[in-house]
This record gives sequence, structure tokens and C-alpha cells, in this order.
Amino acid sequence: MLLKRLEQWDHSFFCRLFSRSTSRQMFISSYWLSKTADGPLYLVLAVLLVCFEVLAATDFSLLLLAAFAIELPLYLTLKNSIKRARPADTLTAFICAHITPSDRFSLPSGHTAGAFVVATAVALYFPLFLPLALLWAVSIGMSRIMLGVHFPLDVIAGAVLGTSSCLVAYSLFN
Repeated sequence: MLLKRLEQWDHSFFCRLFSRSTSRQMFISSYWLSKTADGPLYLVLAVLLVCFEVLAATDFSLLLLAAFAIELPLYLTLKNSIKRARPADTLTAFICAHITPSDRFSLPSGHTAGAFVVATAVALYFPLFLPLALLWAVSIGMSRIMLGVHFPLDVIAGAVLGTSSCLVAYSLFN
């Protein structure tokens, strides 16, 4: 009963948010924002910090590496064992995703998990930038909903996965 109500809320909230994504400007903004959470850009961030000799850049980069080493296998295991259908496959009468997702299943959101790994690492090593990093990570999750490829609970699960992975990695090294 509780799971059914949770799923109804998830679908309803998704539909409310996704219905606001019909403008071309919203699509373009969501698309490019989502692109900032693609994996290669994390490597660029770490390299830039090290190249500019930012204090704690090496520790920050090693934390990212360790956190992603924890997050990625968990993400793949969860996604391929839960096998939750994406919104376009579940709500076909209501939506058509704005992009083609890189894989078949929805839970958890990998882009959101990665963004929260980075935001958590920023919180630990560069706390002054936490508000900006948190705003970016939350916006990544929202962009995935607005693009029609994730439900809100997928995004929440991704945020929990990314944050937890980074905190576990940090606790292992400190």
C-alpha cells in the first residue's frame, strides 16, 4: 500500500515538473546543464585544480577517485538489479523524453549521483563553495526530470548514493 502511494506520488510529481519542460529554452537549459554532469568533466575539474596548485587539490582529486570507485559499481548493481522503467516507458500516454538516455533503466540517476559525489567533496575540501556546488547538484537532478529520463525518486536515490559514496570514501582515508 505504502509503495503504491509512493509510486503514485512519484509519477504525479514527475508529470507536474515535466509539463513545465515544454519550452525550447527549458529544454536547452536542461540539456546543457545535464551535460555538465557527464563524467569527463569531473576529470577536467580535478586536473585544473591540480594544475593551478589549488591548496588541497590532490586530496580532493583522490577523494573524487575513491568516491567514484565506490559509487559506480553500486550504481550499476542497483540499476541492473532494480530495473525500474524510465518515465517514457512507464507513462507512454503522457510523455516522450526529450533525449535518448544512455541506458535502459531509471533508478538511481547516475548523473545526479555523480553530481552529489562532487558536491560532497566540495563541501569537505572547499566549504566556501558548498552553496554553489549544492545548487548545481540539485539542478542536475532537476534537469534529468525535465528531460524526461528520471522520476523524482530516481534523483533522490542518486543524491543519496553520491553523497554516501563520497562520505564513505572520505571516512576511509581520514
